[in-house]
Amino acid sequence: MRHWSFAKGHGTGNDFVVLLDREDMLEVGEAEVRFLCNRHVGIGGDGLLRAVLAKHIVDWDGQPDLWFMDYRNADGSIAEMCGNGIRVFVRFLLQHDLATGPDVLVATRAGLKDVKLLPDGRLRAAMGPVRVADRGVRVCTADGEEFAALRVDVGNPHAVSFTDDLSHLPLHTGPSWSPLEEFPSGVNLEFATVLGERHVALRVFERGVGETQSCGTGTVAAAAAARLHTKDDQDPPVTYVVDGAGGRLHVELATDQSYLTGPAVLVAHGDVVVPEEG
Repeated sequence: MRHWSFAKGHGTGNDFVVLLDREDMLEVGEAEVRFLCNRHVGIGGDGLLRAVLAKHIVDWDGQPDLWFMDYRNADGSIAEMCGNGIRVFVRFLLQHDLATGPDVLVATRAGLKDVKLLPDGRLRAAMGPVRVADRGVRVCTADGEEFAALRVDVGNPHAVSFTDDLSHLPLHTGPSWSPLEEFPSGVNLEFATVLGERHVALRVFERGVGETQSCGTGTVAAAAAARLHTKDDQDPPVTYVVDGAGGRLHVELATDQSYLTGPAVLVAHGDVVVPEEG
């Protein structure tokens, strides 16, 4: 049996198990991630955040002494980026004196990200440029309803569809999309309703997880897609309010950058016994 220390946190209901593994000593594979994120036999979470020094990441060629956010979905699969997760990650670093604010640089698989602690306690994460394209993607829910979707790249892949009613969507089962080759490694699926000027409501089905209370990159994707969908022609930067089941986030869309602002809370610390078989 292995005893690992952990923290548990969330950003607008999108929850994560956090592990400190400074020198890359823990053997965290798919089985371990699935166990830790299991809500019945493990700790429970939409994903796992492992804090490891960037020098130990094979494909990282930037500053070696930065903290690298090794993010895994609940099914154990690796993801490029997580907008809610990076705020929880920085909250963890700050509360454990592993970083000093208000600005914290974090290495991720989607590149270097700058996260700023605001005076009101929220965290503002630079998410990088957002690319939106209409490539004829169609999304079909479990009940057979079909939607047009915009393809959005926020460092990870998204398909954003718009509907007048979010309540009826059967997101207990993952929607399908076509053409399949558009997202060969899977995709995060967002369904959005425009509530008013630069104000959007959102539901998300995350790849490797299922429906979640919130999705940070999905929130940015939905805001960028809404800008195109509503033909918002105001010069950037523009700010969108996005409401998910877990709470409200703000997205600022600039010319070559986007920012996601919202809360991040650590709710527990403890010690978990990880079985050898994962």
